[in-house]
Amino acid sequence: MLKQNVEETVAYIRSRTDIKPEIAIVLGSGLGAFGDKIEAPCIIPYGDIPHFAVSTAPGHHGRLIIGKLNGKAILCMQGRFHYYEGYAMGQVTYPVRMMKALGIETLILTNASGGLNPSFSAGDLMLITDHINHMGVNPLIGPNEDSFGPRFPDMTMAYSRELKQAARDAAKRLAIDLREGVYVAFTGPSYETPAEIRMFQQLGADAVGMSTVPEAIVASHSGMRLLAISCVTNLAAGILDVPLSGEEVVEAANQAGAKFTALLAEIIGSI
Repeated sequence: MLKQNVEETVAYIRSRTDIKPEIAIVLGSGLGAFGDKIEAPCIIPYGDIPHFAVSTAPGHHGRLIIGKLNGKAILCMQGRFHYYEGYAMGQVTYPVRMMKALGIETLILTNASGGLNPSFSAGDLMLITDHINHMGVNPLIGPNEDSFGPRFPDMTMAYSRELKQAARDAAKRLAIDLREGVYVAFTGPSYETPAEIRMFQQLGADAVGMSTVPEAIVASHSGMRLLAISCVTNLAAGILDVPLSGEEVVEAANQAGAKFTALLAEIIGSI
């Protein structure tokens, strides 16, 4: 059934545009402005796409944009689906299956995150070098579709060395201080407690959020090249003696938008 659904989704998208995207990008909370940079865009609301979910989280526009940027054909998700919205993991990661079936081999994931590393500041961009899955669930649980990937995929090289270096080089050309670190995902939607933050720090995490890891696992399962970048929108609970809010996250991401957009465009032009 999953394979058939993916085929129907791909057929619909191909009926809407002749562009054959080679790179896919998922934009996180408050980072949707990047999608407005895409040239000659074909814009498709998620609600029009067969078997797609609909974004309900703040700061997620909920539309697919296919077009060109820096000479590359790209597919951009202006907003993602989250486990905390009540979607099953198969729905959360369904777009990655669709991307692979479209022939896309390179995926760039982005998110807004809370900083755990005390040297980080709001507005920093962090290259994700590895992740910790603290969501208590894995999107590959259940029957394995061998045509999608192996039963037990290796996650050692989930984040492409080549793409990480391309991101470092792009940041250097733009004089952007690109941080690096480990991202830990938990389900949300409540923010983490100070005790949980201390635990995550002890585990070696540098940033925390409610997304990205399920998509990264499915991308790895599918054999895609993967790059992931976090926008640190706030310091996590207990690090500063202030309450956290979703509005703060979106606003901070919006403020970092120009730097973030410039970096993504530079990376895309170089890969």
